[in-house]
Amino acid sequence: MTGARDFEGLSALVTGGASGIGAAVAAQLLTRGARVAVLDLDPEGAPAGCLALRADVTDDDAVRDAVERAATGLGGLHTVVSNAGIGSIGTVEDNADEEWTRVLDLNVLGMVRTARHTLPHLRRAAAARPGAVSITQTCSIAATAGLPQRALYSASKGAVLSLTLAMAADHVREGIRVNCVNPGTADTPWIGRLLGQAEDPAAERAALDARQPLGRLVSADEVAAAVLYLASPAAASVTGTALAVDGGMQGLRLRPAPPRG
Repeated sequence: MTGARDFEGLSALVTGGASGIGAAVAAQLLTRGARVAVLDLDPEGAPAGCLALRADVTDDDAVRDAVERAATGLGGLHTVVSNAGIGSIGTVEDNADEEWTRVLDLNVLGMVRTARHTLPHLRRAAAARPGAVSITQTCSIAATAGLPQRALYSASKGAVLSLTLAMAADHVREGIRVNCVNPGTADTPWIGRLLGQAEDPAAERAALDARQPLGRLVSADEVAAAVLYLASPAAASVTGTALAVDGGMQGLRLRPAPPRG
């Protein structure tokens, strides 16, 4: 069981932590006792109480400098939540090479850069707090289910899933756990913008709701709760795991609902 203050004495860095899932993660970490730094391209929306740092995860020097500032300001790092990422719509024919490069650079290499510069701090923390040191990465149900019009996004998240497993194997003997969460369609600002561009936003939202067996979008707070479990000392034996938070989308195959009336 997790305690109300089970992150007491621990320091956390959350990338993309100023909006959506990242902001929900940062807020929950604060309420459970963690010292929290948020690394974001626009950190103004970071929850109050966070150390807000402006950095672009596609810039290796910026990531390195922000990580050093976070570690100094928080007195070390125990938990990294690598959440920064962007969406993409279309089939393999719909996006030019430049867009593939842009999305993969942010969604995949952004996590690589974050890990590269936080690992030295995590190794030092692992010696003093066994089981409490972790990297948790935001993946997606798109890594394990074929979704229409998501070729580029799915490819990037498939890479994140494989990266998570490889990192877990590389760092398990250093006392660093590596896991990921696989959200279904989450009610985030990106989805809001996507719905706003649709010809019929209400119909598009209904279609997204219906795609998940629970019949609704996943909330950012629900995804954040899964992230906090994986990052918490309660998950000291959990590594190399992809935790789906998708309303049953990955594993359930329901019969059509009977007609009403």
